[in-house]
Amino acid sequence: MTNPITAIINASTGEEILREMSAEELAQWEAQNANEESMRKEEAAKQAARQSALEKLSALGLSPEEISAITVA
Repeated sequence: MTNPITAIINASTGEEILREMSAEELAQWEAQNANEESMRKEEAAKQAARQSALEKLSALGLSPEEISAITVA
């Protein structure tokens, strides 16, 4: 199996070299992608929890103004 292609661009000459990632570069790239995915999932969970809390406050009879007054946007 071939590794993904990476581009190396010389900013001063505009020369572009395309080559396969080394094993080290591939490991770093995969770790970065895993970290970004983890951060996206964490943010989605926080947003879901916030929405759930807002819905519960509303179900208790609080008006949108009251909810806004006690929550941080």
